[in-house]
Amino acid sequence: MTTNIRPLHDRVIVKRIDEGEQVRGGIIIPDSAKEKPQEGEVIAAGEGKYREDGTRQALDVKAGDRVLFGKYSSSEIKIDGEELLIMREDEILGIISRAGAAAGSAGGSGKKSGK
Repeated sequence: MTTNIRPLHDRVIVKRIDEGEQVRGGIIIPDSAKEKPQEGEVIAAGEGKYREDGTRQALDVKAGDRVLFGKYSSSEIKIDGEELLIMREDEILGIISRAGAAAGSAGGSGKKSGK
């Protein structure tokens, strides 16, 4: 991407992550019938939303994060022939972490069984 774009406030720019060619039962599904993926990579993020007291609330997402978003929660834009999405941070449903990072703590409710 040669054009630099900086989203304002709590907006983020996301590039959709394609799932590759979809095949169902040996039939290749044409592009017009495919559902667009709801997963993407954050390309750029704004500096955050202003609070009522004038301070800025930082965003939870940053460039490089893989995110999930709703089907109708963004506006499509085209920059230098590349299709991108622009959305508010609160329209992002979650951040996808790498497999090794999520394996930190496992099990237990924190209660001790006593006699």
